[in-house]
Formats: sequence, C-alpha cells, structure tokens
Amino acid sequence: MITVVDYGMGNLRNVCRALEEIGVEVVVTADPAVVREATTVILPGVGAFGEAVRRIDGLGLRAPIMDHVFRGKPLLGICLGMQLLFESSEESPGAPGLGILPGAVSRFHGELPVPHIGWNDVVATRQSVLFPGGGGVFYFVHSYYAAESDASIAATEYGTRFASAVQKEEVFGVQFHPEKSQAAGLSLLRAFAAQTAEAATDAKRGG
Repeated sequence: MITVVDYGMGNLRNVCRALEEIGVEVVVTADPAVVREATTVILPGVGAFGEAVRRIDGLGLRAPIMDHVFRGKPLLGICLGMQLLFESSEESPGAPGLGILPGAVSRFHGELPVPHIGWNDVVATRQSVLFPGGGGVFYFVHSYYAAESDASIAATEYGTRFASAVQKEEVFGVQFHPEKSQAAGLSLLRAFAAQTAEAATDAKRGG
C-alpha cells in the first residue's frame, strides 16, 4: 500500500489513478497518525512553496513525514513535493522546506517561457531504480527548479541544466509529473512501487 499525503495542494486524483492502474493499493490522508504508520509515502504538490509549507505545518504533517524518512521508509516527492525536500525556495523566502536535501530551489531566468510546460527529456546521471532504462521523456509543469547536486539522479535541459530527479537513500523526488507522463510515468511508478515492496520485505526481515 502507498499513502498519498493530502495537504490540499496535490494532483491527487491523477496520482491515485496512475497508482491504481499499476495495481497498487492507495490511501489518501491528511491524518498525521496515518502518515506516521505508513509503509510508503508519496508527497505530491502543485502551487506555491510557501503555502505548501504553511499547510503541512498547520496540519501537523512535518513531524510524521520526517519520522518516516528517519526510519528509512520510502518516500517519493512529485513536482512541488520534490522541491519541498530541499531547505528553501526562492519563491517563498523564509519558508522552511523539509530540509531532507541541502540547498535552495531557484526560479528559471532567461529567454524561454516560464513556467516550463510540456514534454522534455530526462537523462539519468547515475544509477537508480527509477530509471532502469537510463531515462525517458516526461511531462513538466514548473517555474522553479533544483540545481544538480550529489543527490541528482537525472537531469533535464530548459535554458539551464537542472536536476529533474533526486535520491537520498530511500527518499526520491521527481520534478516532472509521472502521473501525466503516460507509459514512461507508469513505468517509473511501477519501479518505485517495486522498490517499496523490497524495502518493506527487508524491514520485516530486520525486525
């Protein structure tokens, strides 16, 4: 089962539909207790960084999300959900991200239209279970991006080269929308779900 965190700013219907299409049982919740006990969490997100932080904190979700990560359980951040993994964003100065990954999220600057909307290449930059085939073409909608770093596992070009996917242990993030990316997106979610099942099995053996 995968728990999708509902803090009022996610594309929940499409995310759930995509997970159900690959045969995954889904629960959608804003209950901190349910998040704390979840085996696997997806943190979606559409909208402003600062408002997302305000809602997450207002609902008491920060602590259970961080506890989930601390205990080594799988988490996938999608779009704004990936940006929330970082410490801060240029979009909302002073709003503290989850800080799971170091650094700040920046706004696109240059001649290309902002937001970056549409299909674009995602190229794997290091090995990850999310990209067994080395990358693919995925659907993006965003105005802010994370620079490449030690956590980057894939990159995309849009006026500048940025991290389109990140990973730190069992925490994953993708800037694009797998739930809108047709076969490539379903393949990625299937790979994440398989990793989730493997992690859960290992945890039971360890316990």
